[in-house]
Amino acid sequence: MLGLETSQVVYLAILLAAFALLSTERVRNDVVAVLIVVALAATGLLEPEEALSGFSAEPAIVLACVFVLSAGLHRTGVSDLLGVWVGRLAGASYARIIAVMMSAVELLSAFTHHVTMTAVMLPTSLEIARERSIPPSKLLLPLSFAASLGTTITIIGAPAFLVASATLQQIGRPGLGIFSIAPIGLALSALGTLYMLTLGRLLLPARAGGGAGADHFRLDHYFTEITVLGDSPYVGKTVGDVEDDERHDVDVLGLVRRGRRSRPPLRDRRVEEGDVLLVRATPEDIVAFRQERGVELHPVSQYGQPDGGGERAADADLEDRLVQTVVAPASEFLGRTLGEIDFRRRYGALVLGLWRRDGWLAEELAQIRLRAGDVLVLQGDDEALARVGGDPNFLMLVPFHGQARPRRKAPIAAAVMIATVAAASLGVPLEIAAVAGALAMVLTGCLTPAQALRSIDGRIFVFIAGAIPLGLAMQKSGTSDVIAGWLEGTVAGLSPFVVLLVVYAVVAVVTEFMSDAATTALLAPVAAALAQGLGHAPEPYVVTVAMASVTAFLTPMAHHGNLVVYGPGGYRFWDFARVGAPLTVGIALAVTLIAPLLWRE
Repeated sequence: MLGLETSQVVYLAILLAAFALLSTERVRNDVVAVLIVVALAATGLLEPEEALSGFSAEPAIVLACVFVLSAGLHRTGVSDLLGVWVGRLAGASYARIIAVMMSAVELLSAFTHHVTMTAVMLPTSLEIARERSIPPSKLLLPLSFAASLGTTITIIGAPAFLVASATLQQIGRPGLGIFSIAPIGLALSALGTLYMLTLGRLLLPARAGGGAGADHFRLDHYFTEITVLGDSPYVGKTVGDVEDDERHDVDVLGLVRRGRRSRPPLRDRRVEEGDVLLVRATPEDIVAFRQERGVELHPVSQYGQPDGGGERAADADLEDRLVQTVVAPASEFLGRTLGEIDFRRRYGALVLGLWRRDGWLAEELAQIRLRAGDVLVLQGDDEALARVGGDPNFLMLVPFHGQARPRRKAPIAAAVMIATVAAASLGVPLEIAAVAGALAMVLTGCLTPAQALRSIDGRIFVFIAGAIPLGLAMQKSGTSDVIAGWLEGTVAGLSPFVVLLVVYAVVAVVTEFMSDAATTALLAPVAAALAQGLGHAPEPYVVTVAMASVTAFLTPMAHHGNLVVYGPGGYRFWDFARVGAPLTVGIALAVTLIAPLLWRE
């Protein structure tokens, strides 16, 4: 078969099967990765330890740590604060908004996942669009493109560059330094911003958005009650001071002192120990009130822990113990108060908060009469919550989307991220710097160990770990040399610039149907072998593959960030090709011109 050896035929069969599964998405990517590992070991193409080597490889380790570092920035509010700053700097003119927003997102995405930055900046961008009367479609596509372009500044910005670095190490070359691709990335970021300020703005559609893209069951404000304890910083302050506290987003609707409601107005009334404040609070604040000293959710202070535990919630990772449930339309509890139902006695759970679609609740929680569609926030052990879930009076149990934001830790989280990047740039091995940074996020209290583990996207981690051995097997079986030989015959006599353009074009098409990391894992070994066959340094070829996999903007599926803005921007499928094609061509020319200048034999 075209002069191929048996091992090469077997490898190509595995490769084509993996490509088919990944492109059709009928099987999850992480499952495909595990199938790849098993197939490579079962066919003898790799030894078992080689097939599993991706799980201990630098890209997988660094990627897991980057997830933890990003979560630390998000949980402490650093990411949100950056988004607010960008919104303030954006000004009123469309050109300034695009210039400021894209530049800021590009720089920030160099050190965190592009989907994270897209998600963080999405609400800010929508708010800017609303305030300036700009169609969301004019802002969100530039936002997504900027986040992807920013990942080309450092090798920790996108998994593709970590895979490219591992490919170079597998052929005996030094890996990529954290800022080794920065000249290309900065040039591409500037090019992308300039493009959107000129031709791109003319190609962008002008459509109303399709919603903010928030989590399906993530509601804005809940009604709850908090008890002011003796060591609370609120003691002696006014109700207005409580509402103005930047650490929390609450509206005080009522005050109960020694069992009696205080009459409005309340804003100038001073808070005393033992007061119960009736408030509207965000999901994050409900969790924060359970974890901060000096305040406690009133149901807990009144009845104690529903599961019998006496420790503060901060030590028990409260987020795993909160759920919300919907009152059924035909529930026997309609019209009855929460006090009459007595959830603690009936189910062993506490009602910590309530959300209602319409209506301004200002009654004590126990006196609220339930309506169909009310959402109750519950805390309890597994048995208690199972009893609620099995009761036909309630429709469902879903996770409570509240995460405590230890904003006082924001300077620490920012310092940890800066120190991690600095250490990696000063010669500390990237994987060691990343592990140390992730550990510091936990030891300094920016994240709990459970939060750090949850922040790691297991599907992406397993996928990267399974894709790396695929490249190793391509080289070990000699398949990369064979394919490179075919390509070498095709491009023989062409200039290195044209050869790199061909490589970029092939990768740009493939990455529209596969993830950037998968595309790089499959084609980087081929590019390295092609470079060696032509007598060229492999770095420009391997980096071109990674750049193409990250910066080809032709479909909404090419990058997850595109999918994040697809609905909120009201986009259509071909909007991405119309706006992204000219930019992709410009990027291809820039990459193929700059890369050979950075790496020479």
